[in-house]
Amino acid sequence: MPMQPWFRDAKLGIFLHYGIYAVDGVPESWAFYDGDVPHERYMSQLDRFTASDYDPRAWAALFARAGARYAVLTARHHDGVALWDTGQGDLSVVARSPAGRDLIAGYTEALRDQGLKVGLYYSHSDWNHPDYATAVHPEPHDEEIRTNRYASARPGEEDPAAWARFLAYRDAQVGELVNRYRPDLLWFDGEWERSEEQWGLDALAGLILAANPDTVLNARMLRHGDYATPEQGVPVVAPDGPWELCLTVNDSWGFRHHDHHHKSVRQLVRHLAETIGMGGNLLLAVGPREDGTIPAEQAARLEGLGEWVAKHSTAVYGTVAGLPAGHHYGPSTLSSDRRTLYLMCFDTPRETVSLRGLRTPVRRVSVLGRGTALGHRVVGGLGEVPGVLWIDAPPAADVDDCATVLAVELDGELELYRGAGRD
Repeated sequence: MPMQPWFRDAKLGIFLHYGIYAVDGVPESWAFYDGDVPHERYMSQLDRFTASDYDPRAWAALFARAGARYAVLTARHHDGVALWDTGQGDLSVVARSPAGRDLIAGYTEALRDQGLKVGLYYSHSDWNHPDYATAVHPEPHDEEIRTNRYASARPGEEDPAAWARFLAYRDAQVGELVNRYRPDLLWFDGEWERSEEQWGLDALAGLILAANPDTVLNARMLRHGDYATPEQGVPVVAPDGPWELCLTVNDSWGFRHHDHHHKSVRQLVRHLAETIGMGGNLLLAVGPREDGTIPAEQAARLEGLGEWVAKHSTAVYGTVAGLPAGHHYGPSTLSSDRRTLYLMCFDTPRETVSLRGLRTPVRRVSVLGRGTALGHRVVGGLGEVPGVLWIDAPPAADVDDCATVLAVELDGELELYRGAGRD
């Protein structure tokens, strides 16, 4: 299935790890899996999860101001706690917590009212389900998968019938999400604990796409995935095809009381610019408190990022990956008609900005968001080897605090020289 056009041009999404783990501010699911928190104490957070100030319309409005075009909410993490009224058992915030209501329906409605695409996260694995630890990955990449009691059956205690019951439960829950909420994107996780055959991903993909053929699936649906999902660092080389960088605003996916190590707005702008300059989307993670409010430090960073995006929207949306490394000292994007380059400068330009290997003549250079025209000239060049385009640095008043963007309007479609120069 060809990739949905909306995803390629979304550029920015918001990732929400929201669940009972926000009560005590412990790592989502991993806290008991790794033995850092006793299982009973972890699950006791259900009794204190209130969602008392949960306002998905406020979330959606904030995400829209940030410049996001989609969001992804953890409908069910590895701990198995569902945020909706599932018919598959009672392990949900609806049945077992003071929140007592479906937290996904309002989210999907609020996003769509803002024109945002709806993403739902669902973990293949469920470390609380009685039928989950009844199989073993035939070739686990990590020995802990084989030995952790929440992940795998003990040697000789595999139970194919129980595993089949688990897959039926998994399929039924995914079916609920697809049929009730019709998400535009399903973000799967936990795939490393079983093989593709064990997961029965052919059948799962068929179930999803039969209900909504336009559903976008991430790479953790393995060969059924539509796009790659690197985490926590812009790759040096872009993955093949569509991709998305998953990045936390601080150091945590979910809410952690003591994690105040937030990235600055400048750093977030840089991550966004580098990601879209390589043709990817940025999925930026924030962790709501248990009451449903997004911490002020994180909301402020989304607002700041949105201010930069709004000012430079033509360099963000409707663009494709820009110049390969070596042509410009910084990321860039290219308009979809390939006639305008957007050069992003993180540091204050001094004297000139250079662009190498450009064969297409330049009509005009200006500061995006200001309109100020900049002088420019080509120096050098010999035969087929083009000279260097030198662009005058913008006036101090036109320098952006996060990243200055120069719009280079070309007299034709972009053509680059990629050779080694004359012998």
